[in-house]
Amino acid sequence: MFPVIRALSLPALYMAVASSLLSAQDKPTQGADSAPKVESNHAVQLDAEHRVITAGGFVKSGPIVFQDISEKAGLNKWTHHMGTPTKDYIIETKGSGVCLIDYDNDGWLDIYIVNGSTLEALAGKASAPHAALFHNNHDGTFTDISAKAGVQNDRWGMGCAVADYDNDGYPDLYVSNFGKNRLYHNNKNGTFTDMAGPSNVTLGNWSTGVTWGDYDGDGKVDLFVAGYLHWDWDNPPAKGGEGGSSNSFCTFRGEATACGPRGLKGEPDHLFHNNGDGTFTDVSEKAGVGDKPGYYGLGAVFVDINNDGKPDLLVGNDSTPNYLYINKGDGTFEDDSYASGYALNEAGRETASMGIAVGDTQNKGMLDVFNTTFSDDYKPLYRNEGDANFTDVSYHIGLGEVTVPFLSWGDAFFDYDNDGWKDLMMSDGHVYPQADKYNWGTSWKERPMLFHNLQGKSFENVPAVEGTGLAAVIAGRGMAVGDLFNDGKIDAVINVMDGHPVLLRNVDPNRNHWVELKLTGSGKTPRDATGTVVYLTAGGVKQRGDVISGGSYLSNNDTRLHFGLGVATKIDDIEIHWPDGKVQHATAALDKITPFNESK
Repeated sequence: MFPVIRALSLPALYMAVASSLLSAQDKPTQGADSAPKVESNHAVQLDAEHRVITAGGFVKSGPIVFQDISEKAGLNKWTHHMGTPTKDYIIETKGSGVCLIDYDNDGWLDIYIVNGSTLEALAGKASAPHAALFHNNHDGTFTDISAKAGVQNDRWGMGCAVADYDNDGYPDLYVSNFGKNRLYHNNKNGTFTDMAGPSNVTLGNWSTGVTWGDYDGDGKVDLFVAGYLHWDWDNPPAKGGEGGSSNSFCTFRGEATACGPRGLKGEPDHLFHNNGDGTFTDVSEKAGVGDKPGYYGLGAVFVDINNDGKPDLLVGNDSTPNYLYINKGDGTFEDDSYASGYALNEAGRETASMGIAVGDTQNKGMLDVFNTTFSDDYKPLYRNEGDANFTDVSYHIGLGEVTVPFLSWGDAFFDYDNDGWKDLMMSDGHVYPQADKYNWGTSWKERPMLFHNLQGKSFENVPAVEGTGLAAVIAGRGMAVGDLFNDGKIDAVINVMDGHPVLLRNVDPNRNHWVELKLTGSGKTPRDATGTVVYLTAGGVKQRGDVISGGSYLSNNDTRLHFGLGVATKIDDIEIHWPDGKVQHATAALDKITPFNESK
């Protein structure tokens, strides 16, 4: 049978519609986590109370977009742990991710939060910190059911990604770790079984960003796992270069810090082909994505960059050039990193890339790419000029100087005010506790940043109003966004280094209309519709949405597609491009939708 579109919030409908619709520079040369002695070329920015801008700059009044409801929601009962507070080693600084997953198919997003670990736990001298699966109680609260579900991980956790790898209709979960990784198969009864061993996807050193995508078009999602660097706890590089480590890579602005990643051996990337029988085969070298130079991979996402109907692969690398692999359609990829303009930033420098956000920011049908990076560096937005050619336009559209002091991780494009244009958000926090001790113009804990999209022309920084979610000063790391409360407003969950997770509920007062789509594939389209592209036209604006896995730093956003409609009350066209090549069209007015028409 042909792929169908499935209901979301409103029963017996093909579409969930909002209630409102139913009613009315220069960075340091190294660009690394740890670099030779440098001095920033950017002036230290202080607010009126002499706080560095990363932990200040608040306003008394203004638009209130997010409220921190973490305690009310019950998330503050869980704590992230990673190493020691002094962060003497780079492995203690990276933090962990967040995945939004409707594991029980009840139509409400649940939250999976990855935990780190400690040396004592690795040595068996202390209990391992647990990951948490928070079940959505449909009333604004969440309950940690990770022990019952069997997804506590109990390893040095890094990232996660969601997909239905066996096409049984229930989402599964891959967790990357330092050490062996996990593949949690959904048993469809509220529990999971770790199948990483039998499936041949455990690996074994330091894995980071994860993404699922059907690269060969056989209807089964394949798995890509980025490798960071090879870590040996028996012979770790010493802080500040003590014990023979290269001091040039163990200092920042002349101060002793954790070493790396430069000077340390990179860990390779891995692409696993889904064999359709519960097992996977490592085809990294054959496919041409094995990372022979040994770069430091962090972000990863399968997505169709050149609009040819095949998922390409983006890899954001720390302190080394980024990868863009173009899918050739024969089981292999072409390395288009430099030719595309994605390998380096506008100044021709590699960046310390963390998370990857992809989205059609100009509503032109082409995906732009945004990478979060280190402090003392702006965050590049690579504008897609067509045919996978990118131009770094950050300084031209308002994302340059303002982002320099921040060390950013999770990132996502989404329409927070439902005006039909994708906005940009990122989570922030430093890797060096020393940032609070020295006059670096940055801080260990930092506030998240939100940028409003001005109809594709530029981005405007949304001010952080005192006492609201954007004024939360935290050691942010992984971030995932999605409609947690099924109210048509996109919320954000941030994993906080050595702290409680933060749930930022979207309370923006706009009354714009919206639509959310959850897609179900069949045949040569994965059942969870990964890789599907939707074009929605309403009010004279044509938007694009992609069903993707991974991207944001070590995290996975809501896989349902959300479109803000502004004041439009009629959808002129919904055009669904399935991975198997089929195309469907529909129109809608209010809560009614016409049958889909199918074409090749």
